[in-house]
Amino acid sequence: MAKPNPKGPVRTVNIYCAKCKTPLFKYRKGGKGALVKCFKERIVEDHTHTPCTCPNCEVVFARDTLIRGAPAFKMIGGKVTMK
Repeated sequence: MAKPNPKGPVRTVNIYCAKCKTPLFKYRKGGKGALVKCFKERIVEDHTHTPCTCPNCEVVFARDTLIRGAPAFKMIGGKVTMK
């Protein structure tokens, strides 16, 4: 299977917790669709202390998984927002 391009897209988005609006990631996202997954190699800034958990309200917003052989976070619907 093909791995995602590690350099990836140039456009960055900020990802926030939907419940308390705490910043979680700055991520290089490709395309214009909804945020379904975050490849770990494309995360520019990580504001979380424990993986997949909001540092402020302790809500679990994603699951740790492998997608196409690359480590990624699979987002839970409605738990995160992006700008």
